[in-house]
Amino acid sequence: MDLNLREYLQKNYNKLKWEKRIQLVYNIITVLKQIHDENAIHRDLHSGNILLKKVNQRLFISDLGICGPADRSPNSIYGNLPYIAPEVISEKGHTFKSDIYSIAILMWEISSGQPPFNNSEHDFYLAMNIVNGMRPRIISGTPLEYENLMKQCWDADPLKRPDINTLWKNIKEIHMLYQNGSNEPEANNNLGTSSLETYSDSRLSAGSKLHNFENCSEPRNATEGIIAY
Repeated sequence: MDLNLREYLQKNYNKLKWEKRIQLVYNIITVLKQIHDENAIHRDLHSGNILLKKVNQRLFISDLGICGPADRSPNSIYGNLPYIAPEVISEKGHTFKSDIYSIAILMWEISSGQPPFNNSEHDFYLAMNIVNGMRPRIISGTPLEYENLMKQCWDADPLKRPDINTLWKNIKEIHMLYQNGSNEPEANNNLGTSSLETYSDSRLSAGSKLHNFENCSEPRNATEGIIAY
């Protein structure tokens, strides 16, 4: 039976060294690059539609979110809220760079083993916090190169995020740096097993759905006074 990324992390996170976590991210970005190279935008990237073959660990991205429900209203947004880019929440539409934002949230999820914004309802208040610059808190022990790339990818300004080619080149360099384990941080596991028990919360397993957010402010990066979630 194949596993999606969410299920895979739930079962395996405490055994994953940074070498393997970075390899996962590299593989996801490589597959997304193939999608972008075809001039297509995924529009709905999240850990529930990234699939890993149990036999050979080959990775696939499913559910190209082009259409969504047939009865969606013109002003509605379809997706899994914690992974939706702030400009999409503000009704500026999907672009290649909104996929890059989703990659950043996946990078955080792989680094932490937890779904993003795990303790928050997926509602208007979370949406406004994302637009106002709130991002998941960086996990202690995250390699600096990985952290910096993740932050670039979740910048509130899409123009400041790397394109897929730059992102792929950067993650490939990080992957090569860590693939032999020589740069492995001492603390590989940042969360205990008990911390992962909320992973199957019904709120989190709902996946993508329709959202309606009106009169949103312009997306911005958080100031020092706003604490990441």
